[in-house]
Amino acid sequence: MERNFTLVVLFAALIAVLGLVPPIPLASGVPVSAQSLGVMLAGAVLGPLRGALAVLVVEIIVALGLPVLAGGRGGLGVFAGPTVGFLLGWLPAAFVTGLVVEKLRGLHVGLAAALGAALGGIVVLYACGTLGLMAVLGKGPLEALMLSLPFVPGDLIKAALAGWLTATIARYRPGALLSRPR
Repeated sequence: MERNFTLVVLFAALIAVLGLVPPIPLASGVPVSAQSLGVMLAGAVLGPLRGALAVLVVEIIVALGLPVLAGGRGGLGVFAGPTVGFLLGWLPAAFVTGLVVEKLRGLHVGLAAALGAALGGIVVLYACGTLGLMAVLGKGPLEALMLSLPFVPGDLIKAALAGWLTATIARYRPGALLSRPR
């Protein structure tokens, strides 16, 4: 129990620290940030429930006003902005990433983590982000999705990096890989 708590808080801190990497603003108002890599890693390493819990800790901290999002943003206002779909989408993204890694036991852990990160951290996250852009910016589905396309190359790199980092953790600290308990 104590170990799980520590790892959840550690990954929440990782997601928050990745918000310090300077974001790259795009025309949609949603910045490219390193934080989605932390979300992918939380799911891939901690598994679906603990990974989603780490994200929930970050979302609560954001709602309380701590400026831990990319660009030093925080507070309830971010839940009314164009990033709301992506921010709320972190939770199912981490869950799906962890679930894929957990279920694809027959695959090499790095490949399973990269696939999980692509499915959870890109497909699921973009679906949520697109819905947020539609709601906040009043865009149609295709137009909102087109606003997300510039993120794809960077997120593919993040998914591959999440796979590599997860494989490295599995190699050197296999007991820390909670998505694939021994």
